[in-house]
Formats: sequence, C-alpha cells, structure tokens
Amino acid sequence: MAVLKHSRQRDAIKHYLQGREDHPTADMIYESVRQDFPNISLGTVYRNLSLLVELGEICKITAEGADRFDARTEPHSHFVCRQCSRVLDVMVPLQDPLPQVNARWDGGVVDDYRLEFSGTCADCLKSKK
Repeated sequence: MAVLKHSRQRDAIKHYLQGREDHPTADMIYESVRQDFPNISLGTVYRNLSLLVELGEICKITAEGADRFDARTEPHSHFVCRQCSRVLDVMVPLQDPLPQVNARWDGGVVDDYRLEFSGTCADCLKSKK
C-alpha cells in the first residue's frame, strides 16, 4: 500500500468528529470544516470520510436518511430513534458473539458485527407528554 499523504483537511474532519457525540452527517461535517477551509468541497469531505472509515479511524453508521459518522471506534452499539433519526451510543457491555457464531456457522469466518437498537429517544418521549 502506498504511503498516505498527510492532509490538514482530513485531520480537521477527524478532529471535528472526535469532539462530537451526536454522530453528524457528511453535510454537517462539511459545514463545520468549511469554516476553517472555505475552499473544501463536499466531495473532498466524502472522500476523506470514506478513507477514514477504510483505515478504521472512524465508523460509519447507516441510518434512515443520511449516513452518520462516529470517532468512537471501540466496540459499542447504537440506538436510532424512529421519530427524529437521532443516533446515540449504547455503552452497555455485551458478550462478544463472534466465537459462538464462528463455532456454529459454516458459511465462512465472521470478523466483525454491528448491533443496532431502535425505538424512541428520551427527547421524543418527553415531547409526547
């Protein structure tokens, strides 16, 4: 693999994500990073997000609507609100199912998985009252 050229724009995207817990979309990231890099294009943001996901430096969450991005790469689950599409981290320790899955399944080797919960977030529940 070729050596990856350093990019201040990529660093800014990653830094922006590291300070967030709301799992922003590419458009949200673009609007923020554009304040420091006015000539950055949305395409550049998308390419850098894809590269950071490929490198394992960020995670992509595919939810209804737009993809969301997360700088937290340690194993954890997500909750997606069915009403407002908000994505929240679920930091509840869960037993790793990979050993059992690979022991019982003969379709290949599973090396990663994602567990996603859905329902109604606390803010949407409050607004119903």
